[in-house]
Amino acid sequence: MSLIGKEVEAFTAQAYQNGDFITVSEQNLKGKWSVFCFYPADFTFVCPTELEDLQNQYATLKELGVEVYSVSTDTHFTHKAWHDNSPAISKIEYIMVGDPSQKISRIFDVLDEEAGLAQRGTFIIDPDGIVQTVEINADGIGRDASTLVNKIKAAQYVRNNPGEVCPAKWQEGGETLKPSLDLVGKI
Repeated sequence: MSLIGKEVEAFTAQAYQNGDFITVSEQNLKGKWSVFCFYPADFTFVCPTELEDLQNQYATLKELGVEVYSVSTDTHFTHKAWHDNSPAISKIEYIMVGDPSQKISRIFDVLDEEAGLAQRGTFIIDPDGIVQTVEINADGIGRDASTLVNKIKAAQYVRNNPGEVCPAKWQEGGETLKPSLDLVGKI
């Protein structure tokens, strides 16, 4: 069953951010846009390249009112150790959530039950805590965080402009569509 249009279920987890351990819950998602970026494990190979790439987009995402949460089934202690020892991960300023209970990975339906690890899932969540986009990649396929910026801009535009939709490859300031009978068969 798709998570699109569904509210994120209740959870509480420990996380690491900028030298501190913090508690995160679904309540943190209310009132702002959020990105949840699930990945298989700390101290691996593709994962640090993705998380560093996400950090490279973090300032832009913050300007758009977005908070970023990376999530794996590792503990918040492991996130700190990785942050302290990896040149790529040491740059990360966003929240690194530990999900050793696998509850959050199950809520977002990205848990590989056999491996006990999260799949590469990316979710954009609106200020009401409702999932707006879902992308899940196979373990060997890294993601490009720059695509998040346009997706978030489109999601924010649609939220702020009821009755309009963003076509493929939409860029901020570009033309949108107003679905109606007049458009049927003319696009």
